[in-house]
Amino acid sequence: MDSGTPKTGESNSLLGNNDALRNDWVAPPLLTSVPALNDAASYLADKTSYLTRCFTDFSVEPASRKADGQEMMTFAAGGMGGSLARDSVLSGNVSAVSEVSYTAIDAPRIHDGTTRNFGGESSQNSSTIVQSTNTINAAGESSQNVSAVVQSAHSNPVGISMFQGLIERVQKTVRGSADDIGWLQRDSEMPPVEDGTERFMEILDEIRHGVHRLPNSVVYLLVPGLFSNHGPLYFVNTKTSFSKMGLTCHIAKIHSEASVEKNAREIKEYIEEIYWGANKRVLLLGHSKGGVDAAAALSMYWPDLKDKVAGLALAQSPYGGSPIASDILREGQLGDYVNMRKLMEILICKVIKGDMQALEDLTYERRKQFLRKHHLPGELPVVSLHTEANISPAVLATLSRVAHAELPMFSAGQQPTKLPVVMPLGAAMAACAQLLQIRYGEKSDGLVTCRDAEVPGSVVVRPGRKLDHAWMVYSSLNDDPSEADASQVCEALLLLLVNVGHKKRHELAQKGE
Repeated sequence: MDSGTPKTGESNSLLGNNDALRNDWVAPPLLTSVPALNDAASYLADKTSYLTRCFTDFSVEPASRKADGQEMMTFAAGGMGGSLARDSVLSGNVSAVSEVSYTAIDAPRIHDGTTRNFGGESSQNSSTIVQSTNTINAAGESSQNVSAVVQSAHSNPVGISMFQGLIERVQKTVRGSADDIGWLQRDSEMPPVEDGTERFMEILDEIRHGVHRLPNSVVYLLVPGLFSNHGPLYFVNTKTSFSKMGLTCHIAKIHSEASVEKNAREIKEYIEEIYWGANKRVLLLGHSKGGVDAAAALSMYWPDLKDKVAGLALAQSPYGGSPIASDILREGQLGDYVNMRKLMEILICKVIKGDMQALEDLTYERRKQFLRKHHLPGELPVVSLHTEANISPAVLATLSRVAHAELPMFSAGQQPTKLPVVMPLGAAMAACAQLLQIRYGEKSDGLVTCRDAEVPGSVVVRPGRKLDHAWMVYSSLNDDPSEADASQVCEALLLLLVNVGHKKRHELAQKGE
């Protein structure tokens, strides 16, 4: 045996070089003395040959190459008992299990998985099933029909692969983002977070009692999130409140539907312009995607900005990614079955003239890729806040004021009448939050899960009050006056950031000594 012959026990496919073993071979008519049965047998033989060719096209390589898959072959035994053994063992090792109701005189004997040919040589096959049956025609002559099913141990049929692919697709759809939510907490390379909720609540209580201690030595830059360009009142109440306190506050005029990296460059330019104009450092507060954009600017351009930035606060930001964005855009998710991706492309690219990458950058895959390349600097003071949306039926009546319309004046000197433009954002956020709760068992503000909003290495604020994703930037018509409003929450968050910055600088100074 030459070196190319497999060793005993190794799998090999059963191939024959006889023309009768080819897939285009049609079995000769059986039961020739009974025309009706003969026609039926020929019909079955033709169909079997057709099915064999179909299976061969998808799962078996041609006979001239190594067989891979399953091949069904039918043999006629008119004087071919020996030829069957001879052709069967031409491919090498044969290990067969035989069930024989009638055996030809010169047929090979099969014992314990070993087939012996007429020369006494034995060989083994990995997994071959040979079944022989005897048929007696009307003339009393004996004819033997032998069927062999050959299956390679290394088979990988396309049909099976397609079925496995279907199963994997179903599993991926069912799992969704379950394996991605909270990946930041599971990553051992990410720094731990510190709970600052108690200190935050103390500051918020002081603010509600009229104690305002935000310093005027910095400039406050508010970075809005996705679709903010189409909400004229986004962060407006907070900026107005800060201005009344004599603080310098700006809202970054960025294209909210642009990519994270594009907005990061624009925020960098904003910070440099503010610093050079006011000669003051900048304290940033980003909401939703705005927090992701601001964090990207500081992580990508920190050498240029480290002397110009005093700290970063992220409110309800999908720093680790968003399951809503991932389930809409990821292949194999629910968005594929309702053309959600196409609808979002039309909305973002055609209607509001944005970039689809703005939403793609919030998926878990993109966030993982970005954070592996760009980390927030350790010396940067960072505070992150996340909330949980209210999913009770009462929230269905909540309306958020997103803009206002001015009615024309009907007489000279008359002030224009402003009417609020409201949307049921609270109801929409509650529906999304309930969906995430049912599917993943995760608490969220409707768009961002609590675990994905916690920035590694930051001081985390986890308020017990039920607040949805839109509440931080759009005031509600039925806000409880006994509770803090959005501008007060933003003020408390920034004051906590100032305190964290003082503490971090003190720790760095001690290390330097």
